Amino acid sequence: NSYAADFTSFRSAARRAGARVPLASFHSVSKGVLGECGLRGGYLQLEDVDDEFMEQLYKAQSVGLCPNVVGQVMVELMVNPPSPGEPSFPLWQEETATLRAELQRKAALLTDRLNTVPGITCNPSEGAMYAFPQIHLGPGVIEAAATAGMAPDAYYCDQLLDHTGICVVPGSGFQQRAGTFHFRTTFLPPEAQMRELVDRL
Repeated sequence: NSYAADFTSFRSAARRAGARVPLASFHSVSKGVLGECGLRGGYLQLEDVDDEFMEQLYKAQSVGLCPNVVGQVMVELMVNPPSPGEPSFPLWQEETATLRAELQRKAALLTDRLNTVPGITCNPSEGAMYAFPQIHLGPGVIEAAATAGMAPDAYYCDQLLDHTGICVVPGSGFQQRAGTFHFRTTFLPPEAQMRELVDRL
């Protein structure tokens, strides 16, 4: 999902520049506009990667003896949606546009609301279904985290869960810039529920 006015993929930028660099593209039915989180399926596209790497990847994938058939069906539906002129195209187009508009609206709602919370700043989410707000932690929180043997953002997330019931993921698991602290959260819940949750932060 991309909500930005313009989206340029790494692949298209590299191709326009004539660059031959190793590229990996991922997509899944749980992360796109389908949002089918319970149906696991996706694809990996590799270009200009080393032959030995491809051989090892093929070996690793070949040991999977039980393919996820439902996931494969969902991937097929994702990459080959109805085309104009087909009976299901108008409904698919309407549903997809509605879902995309709802996700875009909820992304803006969540980041706007997070930016009203003291100690939290959040860039607009221009795609996917997550926000990655920065949390500005004082020395007392950082010291308490060290005493607990935890990363400061993990400590914050643990305390948030204990005191509010809100579950978010520490940013330290996403290779955040050293000396900064974040958490990842989603804007999939209903809008009213998101407003309530942010108010509890």
